[in-house]
Formats: sequence, C-alpha cells, structure tokens
Amino acid sequence: MELAQVLAVATWMIPYAGALASLLLSRLGRVRDVLAATWLGISAICTTFLLREVLTSSEGVVAWSAPWISELGVNVGVYVDTLSAFMGLVVAWLSFLIGVYSLKYMEGDPGLTRYWFFFDFFVGSMLLLILADNLLLMFLGWEGTGLASYSLIGHWYTDEEERWVGDPGRAALGIPMYFPPSHSGLRALTFTRLGDVGFLAGIGVLYALTGTFSIPEIAEHTGEWAGWLASKGLLLPFLIAFSLGALAKSAQFPFHEWLVTAMTGPTSVSALIHAATMVKAGVYFLLRFGPIFKLAYHELAHSMPVASSTIETYFAIIATIGGFTAFFMATQALVARELKLILAFSTASQLGYMVMVLGCSGLVEEFANGLVAGFTHFMSHAIFKAALFLGAGAVIHAVHSKYVDEMGGLSSHMKITFYSMLIAALSLSGLPPLMGFWSKDFVVEIAKESGLKIVLALGVITAGMTAFYSTRLITRTFLGVKSHHVEHLEEEHKLHEAHPIMAYIYLILAALSLLLGLAWPWIGPKFFEAVSEHILALEEVPAHFEIHLDPTLLAMSLGMVLSGIGVGVFSYLTNPGKALTSAISRSRPLSAVQSMLYDRWYINSIYYRIVVGGFAWASRLGSKWFDTLVVDGFYHKFIPGIMSLASRLG
Repeated sequence: MELAQVLAVATWMIPYAGALASLLLSRLGRVRDVLAATWLGISAICTTFLLREVLTSSEGVVAWSAPWISELGVNVGVYVDTLSAFMGLVVAWLSFLIGVYSLKYMEGDPGLTRYWFFFDFFVGSMLLLILADNLLLMFLGWEGTGLASYSLIGHWYTDEEERWVGDPGRAALGIPMYFPPSHSGLRALTFTRLGDVGFLAGIGVLYALTGTFSIPEIAEHTGEWAGWLASKGLLLPFLIAFSLGALAKSAQFPFHEWLVTAMTGPTSVSALIHAATMVKAGVYFLLRFGPIFKLAYHELAHSMPVASSTIETYFAIIATIGGFTAFFMATQALVARELKLILAFSTASQLGYMVMVLGCSGLVEEFANGLVAGFTHFMSHAIFKAALFLGAGAVIHAVHSKYVDEMGGLSSHMKITFYSMLIAALSLSGLPPLMGFWSKDFVVEIAKESGLKIVLALGVITAGMTAFYSTRLITRTFLGVKSHHVEHLEEEHKLHEAHPIMAYIYLILAALSLLLGLAWPWIGPKFFEAVSEHILALEEVPAHFEIHLDPTLLAMSLGMVLSGIGVGVFSYLTNPGKALTSAISRSRPLSAVQSMLYDRWYINSIYYRIVVGGFAWASRLGSKWFDTLVVDGFYHKFIPGIMSLASRLG
C-alpha cells in the first residue's frame, strides 16, 4: 500500500480503534477520555495529509481495495476523490474539536465509557461511509451512524425530567409533546430506518442490474442501468426510493420529526449530529450520487429523451422537498422556547437549503457550480452550527435552564460565549461578510437559475425568517431584561463564563466563520475549482466561481435578512416592540397560529394518531383474531376433534 492509501484507510479505522480503546481503558477515567479525543485528532491529521495527496495526485483520486466477500465479488476499499477528501476533512476536524469540548462538558458523567465508545464509533462510521468505494461498505457506515445516534441521543436513558425535550404536561390533539431520552433515541432509529428500507432496496436493484456494489463501476455503467429502468417505467420510482435514506437521514419532510426530539442527548452530541455527522450523511449521498444521475441524463439525452426528462423530474422533486423543508422548519424556530430546539429547527431548515440546491443543480447548465454551492453551504453551516450548539451547551450549563425566556442579560457574564454565538448567529442569518452570507446566496442563485420559482420564493422567505429567529435567540439569551431566574443566579454568584477548554473551542469556530467570509472573494474561486476538479462521474469542466451575484436577487435576499434582524431587534429590545409582541400573543387568531407552530404543525400528533394508533389498533385486532381463531380454535376445537376422531377409530 502507498502512503495515500494507508492514510485513507487509517482515517476511518483510527476512530474505531479509539472506540475499542475506550472500552479497554474504562477503569482509567481521565486517561480514557483524553485518549478518546486524541484518536479523533490523529484521524483529523490523516485527513489533512490525505487531502494534500489527492490534490497533488495526477489522477486526483486515491483508491485501494482488497477482497472481502469473494462469492459476491465484494471488496473492502476506499475511493477518495476531491469531494470525499474535503468532506472527510470537515467531518474529522469538527469531530475532534467537539471531542475536546466534551472533555470538560461531560466531566463527571457516570456513563463516560459508553459515551466515548459511541462518540468515536459515530465518527468512524461517518468517515467510513464518506470514503467507502462500494455500497455495502457505505451502508455499514450508514447504519453505524444510526446505531451510534440511537445510543447518544438516549445517553441519559434514566429519563430524568430535566433531560426531556418539550414542555412536561403539554399535549396536542391528545398526544403528549414531551419526550424523554430513551424514547427520543428510539424515534431517531425508527424514522431513519424507514428511509433506509428504500436505500437498501436501491442497493439491491443496482447490484441486480450491474453485478457489482462498486460505486465507480456503477457510475461507469450508469447509462445502461438507468436506460433499462427507464424502459420499464421504473427509473423515477427507483431514484426516489434510493434517495429515501438520504432524505430521512437529513431530516427532510416528512422524516423531519426525529431530529427535533434528538435534543435529549448531551449538547456535545447535538453538535456532533448537527454539524459533522448523521444529518450530513444524507447531504453527502446527494453530493456523491447527484453527478452519477446527471451523467445518466447526459448519456441518455439523445437515445432516450424520456429518461432524461425523468431525471429532471427527480431533481425537481428533490429541490421542492428541500425548499419546503427549509421554509417549514424555519416557521417552527420562530416560536420555540428551548434554546437547543431553536437550533434543531434551524438545522433541519438549513439542511433543506442544501437539499434544495443539490436538486436545483440538476436543472442548471453548470451542474458543477450547483454541486459545489451545496458543499460550500454544508461546510459553512457545519462551522457556525457547531459554534452555536457548543455555546448553547455552555449557556444551559451556566443558567440550569433550557428556556430562553428564563435567560436574558447574560452578555455581561459570558462575554466569550456571547460574541462567539453572535458571530455564528449572524453567519447563520446570512449577513455579509460572514461565511454564511456567501454560501446562502450561492444556494439562492442556483435556485434562481433552475427556473423553479416556488422553490426560489421559499428560499428567499426562509432567509428572512432565519435572520429573525437568529436575532430572537441572541436577544432573548444575552441581551434585554434579565429574567427573574438570572437575577436569582446573580444574587447567588452562580453565573460565570464557561471553562476555557469549552469556550475557546466555539470561539475558534466563530472566528473561522468570520475569517473564511472575509477571505472568500480571494479563496472562493480556488476552492470551487479544487473541490470539483476530480469528482466521480462529474464529466463537466471544473466549477468556476466569480464574485458576481445577481444584483436584484442579492438585494432581495439581503433585504429579507436585514428586515428579519430589524424586526427581531425591534420586537425584543424596544418597549414598543415588546408591547406589540405581547398584544399579538393575546390575539386569539394569532395565538392559534403560534400554538400550531409551537406544536410543530401538529405533524407529530398526526403521526402518533394515524401511524402509531393505526398499528396499535391493527395489533389489537390481529391479537384478538389470533387468540380467538388460532389459539382457542387449536386448543378447544382442533385438539378435541382429533382426540374424538382417534377414539372413534380406536
């Protein structure tokens, strides 16, 4: 094996080794914790050198494989192009920083061995699915992230009320709207597995048509299998089913509910899931297979126009799902009271942006630009969302409350946390010159070029809502009038800045979001070219990037952002605004709308009423039928009948 191949394999194997070491060192306490984070640091260093090897390689690809299941022709191997190399770099370094944060944040927790095992296992699984060269290995990593998320979301499985998500006692349509950790972990597993059924079925179809699980080989024959499916009228059902796992993993409607209640886990876990792993797996799927589907579009454009038209329909469906999810989840962030819930709704909304642009990219002439725009927003969001979650963890730890209306005025006590979260929130809002401004406007620009006017409108409106709820989060947490709870903590001298190990991590991330934004006009063109230069199945020239955004679209988008910030400041920092907000909350029609948004459009309640209730009813009916006809019939009719017949014959 060459050095580059060793680095590629080591990148995902080292976190797995760290997970195993956590079990073996369970009695060594602090040594176990530090080593668990150190393994992640070593993996991050490997990704750095691996990226250099990919960028300096003449082929732009690092590949290695060895026999695994010979009977099926399955190998264990890696395929690292510029896309997976950059993706691995972001995931590994963010995971390492969150791991360092965890050293202090999780200090004293009784379940640390279990925490570190699944933390490192989570990172290893994410890196495995990114670097895998075949669908089976990718699926193993895919399912590994699901298993780890189940454990980490339900880490505090004893279900103390302080760990719940939602308001204890609140119900919507008769369904409780509060969730303990153990239930939340099960929800995450269930929702994502629903989508995984489609993903697994798609893998089976591709193997049946191509005789291989190798992703590069599947890409090489994309015109053949896509053409065959199109000739049978099965191409669109296949593409949708194959993508269901990605939509569920990235919490897109209608699979979004699991991400909301995932907030029962430690905040470091929330940061890991939302910034570096799990939810980004679905985005990576679309980044990886989008070029393959687009290649099929080009290969079949002349010989089978119906196939190309079908692929365009698929991309339009994906874009619409993403655009609706972005809007839909942002509306819920407008009224949420829990600090982490605001960020959770925000993540699902921003994931909607990513899915939207990756769908729109399939409808524009310069597909590579749309693809890299999606990756740019992935990277930008990962940085500022990690900063926001880690800062939120420090705030909740300091005030011993998860509700923003029990905070206020914390900026004087937590200056590093305040400025870090302020920068990250402004980046989330899309305010120049922060990195979030560039990445969001790339998304909106591609949406405009796609010609999907409704999707574009949803994207622009969502930008305004994002700016408003980001401003609401900052003002209600750090500025304005102090809550009685905060005043009480001040009297007892209990308010303080987070430990330096924690504070400096999110300060670094916030600074990175600012510095990248300032430097983007110079580094952006090189970044676009580097990412797109050697992506599997991307047959076009590398993406080109110019700092030339549509003036009208830019004015519209920036106007929505500034309006959202302005309305937020007016509503929560001025007396007239507070009076108006109070009056609105007393209005019966507007209060009903607020309740609907607070209860998540009643979608969760509908799921429980129809799906869970339906299964329960069917189970009771089936149980009654089985008991009456099968069990009772067997014991009270069949056996006596046999005995009677035997006695007559005897």
